[in-house]
Amino acid sequence: MALPDPTLSAPDDTSSINWHALPADHVAQRLEVDVALGLSDLEVAERLARHGPNLMTEVPGLPAWRRFLQQLSQPLVLVLMAAGLTTAALGEWTDASVILGVVLVNAIIGYWQEAKAEGALAALAQSIAAQVTVRRGGHRQRLDASQLVPGDVIILAAGDRVPADLRLFHQRELHIDDSMLTGESLPVSKHTEPLAADARLAERANMAYAGTTVVAGQGAGLVIATGDASETGRIAGLIAAAPTLLTPLTRKMARFSNWLLWAIGGLALLTFAVGLARGESAFAMFMAAVALAVGAIPEGLPAAVTVTLAIGVARMAKRRAIIRHLPAVETLGSTTVICSDKTGTLTENAMTVRALWCAGHRFSISGHGYNPEGKITLEEQPALIEGALRECLVAGALCNDASLARAGQQWKITGDPTEAALLVVARKGGLDEHTLQTLLPRTNELPFDANRQYMVTAHRSEGEQIVYFKGALERLLPLCVDQLGANGQPGLLDPKAVEAMAHSFATQGLRVLLVARQFLGPNSPLTVTNAPALTLLGLVGMIDPPRKAAISAIRHCHSAGIKVKMITGDHAVTAQAIAAQVGLAAERVMTGRELAELDDAALAQVAHEVDVFARVEPEQKLRLVRALQSRGEVVAMTGDGVNDAPALKQADIGIAMGLGGTEVAKEASAMVLTDDNFASIEAAVEEGRGVWDNLVKFITWTLPTNFGEGLVIVAAILFGATLPITPLQILWINMTTAVLLGLTLAFEPIEHGIMQRQPRRLDMPVLDGPLIRRIGLLSLLLLGGVFSLFLRALDQGASLPEARTVAVNVFVMVEIFYLFNCRSLTQSFWRQGLFSNRWFWFGIVAMLILQLALTYWPPLNAIFQTAPIGWQQWLEIIAFAWWCAIVVGLEKRWMPFHVKLV
Repeated sequence: MALPDPTLSAPDDTSSINWHALPADHVAQRLEVDVALGLSDLEVAERLARHGPNLMTEVPGLPAWRRFLQQLSQPLVLVLMAAGLTTAALGEWTDASVILGVVLVNAIIGYWQEAKAEGALAALAQSIAAQVTVRRGGHRQRLDASQLVPGDVIILAAGDRVPADLRLFHQRELHIDDSMLTGESLPVSKHTEPLAADARLAERANMAYAGTTVVAGQGAGLVIATGDASETGRIAGLIAAAPTLLTPLTRKMARFSNWLLWAIGGLALLTFAVGLARGESAFAMFMAAVALAVGAIPEGLPAAVTVTLAIGVARMAKRRAIIRHLPAVETLGSTTVICSDKTGTLTENAMTVRALWCAGHRFSISGHGYNPEGKITLEEQPALIEGALRECLVAGALCNDASLARAGQQWKITGDPTEAALLVVARKGGLDEHTLQTLLPRTNELPFDANRQYMVTAHRSEGEQIVYFKGALERLLPLCVDQLGANGQPGLLDPKAVEAMAHSFATQGLRVLLVARQFLGPNSPLTVTNAPALTLLGLVGMIDPPRKAAISAIRHCHSAGIKVKMITGDHAVTAQAIAAQVGLAAERVMTGRELAELDDAALAQVAHEVDVFARVEPEQKLRLVRALQSRGEVVAMTGDGVNDAPALKQADIGIAMGLGGTEVAKEASAMVLTDDNFASIEAAVEEGRGVWDNLVKFITWTLPTNFGEGLVIVAAILFGATLPITPLQILWINMTTAVLLGLTLAFEPIEHGIMQRQPRRLDMPVLDGPLIRRIGLLSLLLLGGVFSLFLRALDQGASLPEARTVAVNVFVMVEIFYLFNCRSLTQSFWRQGLFSNRWFWFGIVAMLILQLALTYWPPLNAIFQTAPIGWQQWLEIIAFAWWCAIVVGLEKRWMPFHVKLV
């Protein structure tokens, strides 16, 4: 074992050390390990006891019984429970059973809708590799990754999942896909040299992080962090620390419920006191107060909210958006800012050749992703695949270690995405790499080297070797002496023209590769010294292109008043190019290094003003989301990588990619897109706005009738009159109409022009001016109509049960006619289409059947104290209900709900 440097600290606490800034041999000394031997079994046991296993700490979810009790903790539910229990104590078992039954049904519905437990931390633990190659006691062995400790020597090969955070001390053409942590669109070429202490996470090319994947090459590294101490574990901590935010809907409903609670409680106490003052018995006044509470409380509201949201979930699923947490449906309709990751979200996450420059001509390439369907065109005409263009395509396909294969409906790649893009463009030109490999078999190669910055392959041809070069223009252009022409013959080389075209490619965000060739004798060795006289074949420009659908979706979001911001870990130049292509304001790009220097106030200002953020680390994504929320924005965050998970959890609604996203991102999100298409977010926002519209319609329909019932009770007590309706009858009205009439509004189709509105203001209360006006109008109409027809029935000799049956049917028929008014809050109901909502008509028919049963079926007469009534009374009830609908229709036309819908 190497002797430890006495000036270096022991390996107990490794969290504060900048491992990337230390030479590899110093890292070994700090960890007290000989890289040739690895740790001994005794040392492993001691460190395992000190640091624990290489596993993430899992936080237990909320127990089922607590989730159920949360459904009973809402203020309005507590009032109903108190009323039900007190009524039971007084011996009114029928009333108590119905009240408590309503409470139980609402709780069960809410429990089942919210039963999914959070699994983000479990998914993070699963992202660490299960098996790993390690050197211990001088021998290689395979073992479970959970047994790794700081100081272990890990051997990496292509296809491996990195099991812990490593400081690399050896590598050979090692390329690792860090996109899950950094957002890089390309695999990173690794090295072992020390870096600056302030290097950002994405710049630490001498490190390998837990959960990332080895794409090519081999390497070895020392474990410097495991489990919760790793970068992945740190992100797990950020996820756990992010609070579960209340949605705009839950915040509004909580405020509304509290207001309603105080209003109803005050009225109930007032009526109780007035009744006692008038000499009424305490029992009678208590039952009247219960009737008032039961009447004024919209018992169907919790169920209506849940069902309306559930219908929104079903509709969104048809539009490729899966909702994991129910309130997220409505949150989408409130969204004011969408923070989007770039790689895999706005882009296709597939390197694609977009341009070729051969023999002085620029060729354009169509197609998407790794699908080899597409065309190569010159000035919008199909290009002839010959001369320099053909040789450029051949060189790209043969100087290549990637593979391309079809898996079902998708094309999958193995190896470097850049090389896969070269295979795809060759196939678009009619050149199959397998055929080319048979015609020109590879005889030798020089793999890509970070110092050399190009790759070389030699191929046997007729009596000679063809050597193809592919790599950085800065290294290969000085080696070129001529350029292949369109006729297939070498010609003069103009280096300035090559550099000008490369600069043009770069300004468009294209990654530029130079492709060249050389002929050698059949037995000539392949060495770097053989490469001073190359023939330039062409330039290749490639990019992870933006999704076409994302471009139009961003445009539609802007028209809907929603700001879109790109937050990526990729390079600033690439981010700026993609931002410009998708329609974001790309004049100013802020990098992670610049963000780190800002305090919270300055960051909030920058987050508001700037649309593009590059080289951003996980904590900074989190800070940006919080900064926007501090300005009152409702933030939706999209992403697919582990690095996105903390911000997804913090956002008002996190949106993960279902196809290309990590399990960590999906578990931290509230919504998953099944097609990874940014355009699906626009559809989800539209559905979210439709859900809110339908909730407002339900509230606008139910509150006036609830308050009307309350007014009838208050008026009866104040004037010493007989109660026109009993608590049990009120419950019948509220629950049957809420289910059969009110819930049909949840199925209303989205109104035209909904995406031309601005997002709803967060400070807009549920009860605004127009709704209060509507409540007052209809409540007074119901008060007058119910008392008039109730007293008229008594004057005509009807019994009390018959008169109360008239009053019950007045409430129900007014609610049926008023339901037509509420199908649209701004237009006449027929503008929505008479039969665009079939459940509307089914509900009305079912409600009429139930009312006839309540009126004429003896068992229900006995339970609810009702009695049959005559046809003349039915005519009076229907006429009054029709008149109420006309009055409300005129009010809607003259004083519409403009404020509610912006």
